[in-house]
Amino acid sequence: MPKIHLRNFPYFIFIISFSAAFVLAVRVHTPQAQSRQTNLIDAIEAVARQAIPAVVHIEVTERQEIANPFLPFENEPFFKYFFGNPEMPKKFKREVSGLGTGIIIDDSGYILTNYHVVGGATDIKVLLADGREFTGNSIKTIGTDAKTDLALIQIVEKGPFPHLSLGDSNKMEVGQWVVAVGHPRGLDQTVTQGIISAKHRTGISDPSSYQDYLQTDAAINPGNSGGPLMNLNGEVIGINAAILSESGGFEGLGFAIPSNIAAHITQELIENGKVIRGWLGVALQNITPELAKSFGLSSKKGALVADVIKGSPADHAGMKQGDVVIAYQDHPVDAPSSLRNSVSLAPVGSEVKLTVVRNGANQEVTVKVGSLEEQAKAVESSLKQQFGIEVRPLTPQEATEYGFNSQSGLVVVEVDPEGPFGRAGFEKDDIILQIENNPVDSPDALFALLSTLKQKHKATVLAVDHKSGQGAKVQLTLP
Repeated sequence: MPKIHLRNFPYFIFIISFSAAFVLAVRVHTPQAQSRQTNLIDAIEAVARQAIPAVVHIEVTERQEIANPFLPFENEPFFKYFFGNPEMPKKFKREVSGLGTGIIIDDSGYILTNYHVVGGATDIKVLLADGREFTGNSIKTIGTDAKTDLALIQIVEKGPFPHLSLGDSNKMEVGQWVVAVGHPRGLDQTVTQGIISAKHRTGISDPSSYQDYLQTDAAINPGNSGGPLMNLNGEVIGINAAILSESGGFEGLGFAIPSNIAAHITQELIENGKVIRGWLGVALQNITPELAKSFGLSSKKGALVADVIKGSPADHAGMKQGDVVIAYQDHPVDAPSSLRNSVSLAPVGSEVKLTVVRNGANQEVTVKVGSLEEQAKAVESSLKQQFGIEVRPLTPQEATEYGFNSQSGLVVVEVDPEGPFGRAGFEKDDIILQIENNPVDSPDALFALLSTLKQKHKATVLAVDHKSGQGAKVQLTLP
């Protein structure tokens, strides 16, 4: 190796630096790299221009009546000593305001947004990017669906209105670029970009809801809810709905409802004003490594049938407790949530094919999809027979009176004193909020949770006593 003389050292460094810079410049400015960079920039700009006119700012007001939190202490001696005998109102009235985003999806003024944005609102104001405002009788609520966190409202004034099209969310792949548009913290027409970080995320919020989120690192903050997540073709492939955050702000974990689910829910709300879901009549649970080994399965994918409701479509089709569903209509079933979501979208009365593993062998079962009316009757009967309890969903007014932030909860309608709930001390009109930290908002959600818990398991129930209005955790011994 030749020696490098000190006097030539600056020239040597210059030559190396110049060479490195030249190579770097060539790499960065090759026609292919420059084309990709320009195309991405142009695509995001085009999506933003197309989206902004059709993305609306939503302001809501909800008038509430809440129970006086001091009412239970009205007759307490300690309270009287310090406050005397004041005339205490039983309820207080208040107004709650909120902000969100919506997407105009056709020229007649239909707006898709989140249930948690407009659900329960008494006043809705919609502001368009061109400065127009609509409120009062100009806005009509077509329908809402808390289970998917979607809602449809409409501007009833004469159009046409700028609008966006729903794309095919199934075609999105991890790593593909996406653009989010919304009104975070009231900052109108905010555009952010990122990628699809993951697909088929579940368990982000209420476990009894129908979840199949797209995960994205495009910045989403409070106020973005209900806004579009778009591909680079300008199609809506998701409706921004949730974030995971320790700080309350965006931390790179955003979640959007896939457009294919939104399209189905929208059609149901337009045609029926509500969502009509299919039902099989099985309680499902995840497959753990231990369960996979005991059933002779090669993986944890699939949905284990923890219970079959008597008289349900699954019961009539011959499904049994212990069956493992591995395919629905010849499509693999990865988890209970994917099967639940697929069945919910099936038309009532249609026949669906399930592939199940029973006694180590695969077999096909054809089930005729049932209706929610059938579900309600069958679940009510099973809850009474197996657990000695009858319940109904908590109403929005009751939730407000108790000061709950959400409507999740069940009111006890009837309880068998000799049943597990009766022995745990539950009475009529008590409220069940959670079981094993899982919120319950419907009888079928309650039945599904109870069915998946092991026999003789002591479940922890978060409940509210109807007499005092106080919450407490109760130990429940299952049969």
